[in-house]
Amino acid sequence: MAVQQNKVSKSRRNNRRSHDSLTAANPNECSNCGELKRPHHICAACGHYDNTEVVALVDEIDLEDDAA
Repeated sequence: MAVQQNKVSKSRRNNRRSHDSLTAANPNECSNCGELKRPHHICAACGHYDNTEVVALVDEIDLEDDAA
């Protein structure tokens, strides 16, 4: 079992942990609708990625035509 030889002070311990904090997200603006979205991800509001519609939203699909 490892046993320390000298006490590590609070200052030295906290300096070692100074880079462990989390960084904030970097949202980008969607080029189609203007909503904030994560970089390199499909926009959750409109379903577009790089000016191309990738996912059709449920509001745009007419379910009665598909059932007939």
